[in-house]
Amino acid sequence: MEDMLLMEAIERYLGGDMNASERAYFEELRKNTPEIDQMVVEHSMFLHQMDMYASHRSLKHSLHEAHARLLERGDINEGGELSAKGKVIQLWNKYKRVTAIAASVGGIIALVISGLMLYFGPAVNGNQLEQLGKDIADIKRNQQVQGSIINEVKSKIPADVRFISGGSGFLIDTKGYIVTNAHVLKGSGAIVMNNKGQEFRANILHIDQEKDLAILKINDKDFKPITSLPYSIRKSNVELGETLYTLGYPRTDNDIVLGMGYMSAQTGFNGDSLSYQVQISANPGNSGGPVLNNNGEVIGVLSTRQAQAEGVAFAVKSKNIYRIVDNLKKADSSVSRIKLPARSTIKGQQLKQQIAEVKDCVFYVKSYTK
Repeated sequence: MEDMLLMEAIERYLGGDMNASERAYFEELRKNTPEIDQMVVEHSMFLHQMDMYASHRSLKHSLHEAHARLLERGDINEGGELSAKGKVIQLWNKYKRVTAIAASVGGIIALVISGLMLYFGPAVNGNQLEQLGKDIADIKRNQQVQGSIINEVKSKIPADVRFISGGSGFLIDTKGYIVTNAHVLKGSGAIVMNNKGQEFRANILHIDQEKDLAILKINDKDFKPITSLPYSIRKSNVELGETLYTLGYPRTDNDIVLGMGYMSAQTGFNGDSLSYQVQISANPGNSGGPVLNNNGEVIGVLSTRQAQAEGVAFAVKSKNIYRIVDNLKKADSSVSRIKLPARSTIKGQQLKQQIAEVKDCVFYVKSYTK
């Protein structure tokens, strides 16, 4: 019964039927309750899909009526042969569009069913967060599986070290400065690896536990600084419902993995103002990976997920990258030349093209201790 009342309230909110005080109360509830905010965003998308389906049905009905009128006037016959007037050409062009619409109806129905399952499924209990860094067991398995390969390529891993954590990270400066999550770096040293399997030694320069961010610097003669970074780092907030994607290393090999989703809340867990809530699939190893929008802007750093809610993850807002870089510059004058990318060169490109450029800037981060 409570679920039905909540859905009724969401319907009234989206339909503009609440008075000012009700709307203010509901918006405060959204802000402080990520699960309700997620339901509002998903229901809005569900209603949009239903509107599209209704318009497609209406168009199909109109075309059938036009077809019947042309048959009645004798402009076309049931066999589909051309009449002398030649109007069937325009009608055929319309039919091609109807065919495409009909093919998409099944997909729309599937979305509708998925939406209903989400709304009337069991509520989230516990509200527990899970960090997305890899634990010691994952790292050990990775060493066992890849042991012979590491030896063949003369690994940069120092002798007699023990891996204790790992995750993802990405370049914020062409000279080899990388940002990741603080909880990814539980050891005293780090090795980073690109999507081609090349390892590079890295120094841990700065860790901010409060913001859960850290900065490393690749310190390896084999690393070749790139000319420019393809993405920019956004300073302002992102709109609800905006399409997002992330790249990272949640697997035990060095294969980079793509995740797709959307912005579901302007704040993180329990209203955390440092983070966003994003609806995206994330697994251990995704920590520290960039979250980008379709304009090629980094909007956040993926950090945690809600353990008992499928697909609910949280990303540290990208404006915090500027803050920790400023703090690092104040503490260490030798890094004053860090220059964060201000312009995206992949804006307007197709997703496949964006990924091809971004993936070269995303690294697998492995932290160790002696």
